[in-house]
Amino acid sequence: MFRSSHALSGVNLVWKRVADDPAAELKKAAAQADVLVAVVGLTSDLEAEESPVEVPGFKGGDKTTLDLPPDQQKLLEQAKALGKPLVVVTMNGSPVNLAWAKDNASAIVEAWYPGQSGGLAVANLLSGKTNPSGRLPLTFYRSIDDLPPFGDYAMAGRTYRYFTGEPVYPFGFGLSYTRYDYAPVTVERTDQSVRVTTTVRNVGARAGEEVAQLYLNFPDTPGAPRVALRGFQRVALKPGEARKVTFTLSPRDLSSVTPEGDRRVAAGAYRVSIGSGQPGTGVPSQSAPFSIDAPVALAK
Repeated sequence: MFRSSHALSGVNLVWKRVADDPAAELKKAAAQADVLVAVVGLTSDLEAEESPVEVPGFKGGDKTTLDLPPDQQKLLEQAKALGKPLVVVTMNGSPVNLAWAKDNASAIVEAWYPGQSGGLAVANLLSGKTNPSGRLPLTFYRSIDDLPPFGDYAMAGRTYRYFTGEPVYPFGFGLSYTRYDYAPVTVERTDQSVRVTTTVRNVGARAGEEVAQLYLNFPDTPGAPRVALRGFQRVALKPGEARKVTFTLSPRDLSSVTPEGDRRVAAGAYRVSIGSGQPGTGVPSQSAPFSIDAPVALAK
């Protein structure tokens, strides 16, 4: 089907294929397939700020649900029922609820809005030509019920730093076709900074790029986050290859902001972790404690 629409930028041409019986077409295509790849998600028209589009799940550019559109979810369930391995590819600009896909799909590829070469990029990943190394820059929650209301601007419960629930996929998560291991972390204190070192090794059978992430846990003081990413390094490793990675934490890296808006390095017990993602999420990671004896006030 062809239609034209007028906008401030001019004339847009949109091609859209309409299926009279999508379930029947899915079943017919699946009969000739070894694996089903379902591409689902959202569009920038729906997710645009202050968008005038109002459909179930969206109002004024705000999301009223994290679920996929009902017709897409139904399509995924129909595909799963056919008994073939199911790969879910999502294209979106904000987190969606991937709980069903996590429990039912053989693999999930988060493609975001990949542009004109997105299909080739996804094909290279699924065929194994490219070893994936991306990491989630956002937390993928299960429901908006897990989050504070839109009108609540307090940080409690927001972002991975203050969220205490169980996400479907945490900030920083990502898989690879190989495996990595981390040596114990060493921490060296200086007057002004903290140096953290470990060794990452590719313990799998193929070359890949690991994203070593450093997270910091803070003393339990008002305003301090639960955990915060304070550095990352991308490391290309051949099978069996190992490399030392070092991070230097400055006073600002060690600091947090009080409810009064003052930035300071709080006194107390800290824990630093380096690994494939957030500590405590089941990914390879090594941690070590250190302490700071006296608070230090910093400029804003």
